[in-house]
Amino acid sequence: MSDDQSVFELTSWERDLGSARGTRLGPGAGSSELGCSVYELDAGGQAAPYHLHHANEELLVVLDGELELRTPDGTRTVRKGAVVGFPAGPTGAHRLRNVSGAKARYLLVSTMRFPEVAEQLDTGTVLAMPGPAAGWAFPAGADGDYLALTLAAIQAEPAG
Repeated sequence: MSDDQSVFELTSWERDLGSARGTRLGPGAGSSELGCSVYELDAGGQAAPYHLHHANEELLVVLDGELELRTPDGTRTVRKGAVVGFPAGPTGAHRLRNVSGAKARYLLVSTMRFPEVAEQLDTGTVLAMPGPAAGWAFPAGADGDYLALTLAAIQAEPAG
C-alpha cells in the first residue's frame, strides 16, 4: 500500500465527465476483490445514470457536500457523513446528482464480482462487463430471441 498524497487531495482524475470526475482507488491500494472510487461532482453534475447491478453491491459514503439520491423508494437528500448501501438487484437501483450550488465528493465501495450485468433503468440500456475495465452496452431494442440466436450460433461456420 502506498503512503503517497492523500486520495482526498487529488489533482488529476482517471475519468473526467465534464461536471463529474472519478478515480478508482482500490487497485492502487492493492485491492482486487473490493473496489473503491472517489467522485467529485460540480453543481448539477452526475457521474452515472439511474442504474442497478446484478452481481455487485455498492456502499455510498458522502465525504463533502449535498447530493440528491434517487432509489426505488423515491428521491431524498444525503449530506456529508451519510452512508447508504445498494444491494445487488432491483432494490439497489440508485442515482446520485449534485443539485446544490457547491461541489460534492463521495466514495463508492463495491464488491468486484465479474462477469457483471448492469441496467440503466431510464433508457433500458444493458451493460455486460466481463471484467472491471471492459464491457459492452446494449441499447433498448437491441435484444434478440435467445433460442433463435443460439441456433444461429450452433449453425455458424467457424471463424478464420
